[in-house]
Amino acid sequence: MITQPAKRVASIDILRGIVMVIMALDHARDFFTNYPYDPLDLDHTSTALFFTRWITHFCAPVFVFLAGTSAFLSLTRGKTKKEAALLLLTRGIWLIIVELTIVRFGWAFNVDYHLVIVQVIWAIGWSMIVLSALIFLPIRVIAVIGLVLIFGHNALDSFDAPASLGDNAFWDILHKQQPVTFGQGYTLFVIYPLVPWIGVMAMGYVFGTLVKKEAAQRNRWFYGIGISAILLFILLRWTGVYGEPVPREIRETGWRSFLSFLKCTKYPPSLLYLLMTLGPAILSLPLLERLNNGIGRFFTVYGRVPMFYYILHIYLLHGMALITGLIMGFPLHRFTGNDTLFLHDKWGFSLIIVYAYWLLAVLILYLPCRWYMQQKLNNKTWWHSYL
Repeated sequence: MITQPAKRVASIDILRGIVMVIMALDHARDFFTNYPYDPLDLDHTSTALFFTRWITHFCAPVFVFLAGTSAFLSLTRGKTKKEAALLLLTRGIWLIIVELTIVRFGWAFNVDYHLVIVQVIWAIGWSMIVLSALIFLPIRVIAVIGLVLIFGHNALDSFDAPASLGDNAFWDILHKQQPVTFGQGYTLFVIYPLVPWIGVMAMGYVFGTLVKKEAAQRNRWFYGIGISAILLFILLRWTGVYGEPVPREIRETGWRSFLSFLKCTKYPPSLLYLLMTLGPAILSLPLLERLNNGIGRFFTVYGRVPMFYYILHIYLLHGMALITGLIMGFPLHRFTGNDTLFLHDKWGFSLIIVYAYWLLAVLILYLPCRWYMQQKLNNKTWWHSYL
């Protein structure tokens, strides 16, 4: 039996809310940009475009990490391990179904399953399923497993499944971002290979034990972990000995070399990518705890209803792009194809317009999210745990 925490830690909700808002910027860029290259391509990108993409790197690691933390904290309300495991298992299965149906339709606006792209909700779902088994282990064992997956998975970067096993579909889903073909012309593209994300959620679960501590004690832990992760990132990135498959480059200017220093692999997330993002995020928690004002309450709204917000923002941004395109004379099929996000056929806007659509979408979603947050607070029904 797990005991109930004394008080909800506001900084967790604020941090989650901040990354959810920033996440919408990346997706606004996906739907509205006129830029045909990778924003991190240092041969083409501008500083503003680089950081527009780079800042959103914090979203997925923090989202997955805090999902693990929330799993631990939500399971400290008198549940048995069996009840806790069943909740994680069913939530994980539910999230995978949502990714393949509701979320996929929001991105594509069609039911053509010849191409299925699965992203962070898929990774969270499978990570919850694995975590439903891990929670029966001692917390220190879970920590060891999580650290091994996070720190050790880059040792497998050059590994492929033996040819004797046929294609490498299983390994591609676990660790190597690669389209998996099946049937007659069907493709599953797993954007988020699972191995490191399982480790991130496991460590988020372990992190929940620190969140339960008294404020002064947990803040010392947060500062220590955050600063250590940042320093380790700098050391490993500078030396290039391990943890990032793409080495930093000495570019034509010192500034471009610095941008190369920050450019780490997300798919799958390298050790350095996770240190670079989770370190500052954990370090920020004691500071966010002091944000007891309108700004903190603003971000808390989104942080309390992350799944609700996630689904709505995809539909809203895609709908805004579709309506804008139709007004400009683009055909409907331009916004209902499986390759909608990869086409730049005279469509798209400059970065300042992308930011305008982003802010508009975030503000539009504020009232619906605040309403749903109140519903969750005032109506403790079972299905609220799934949305």
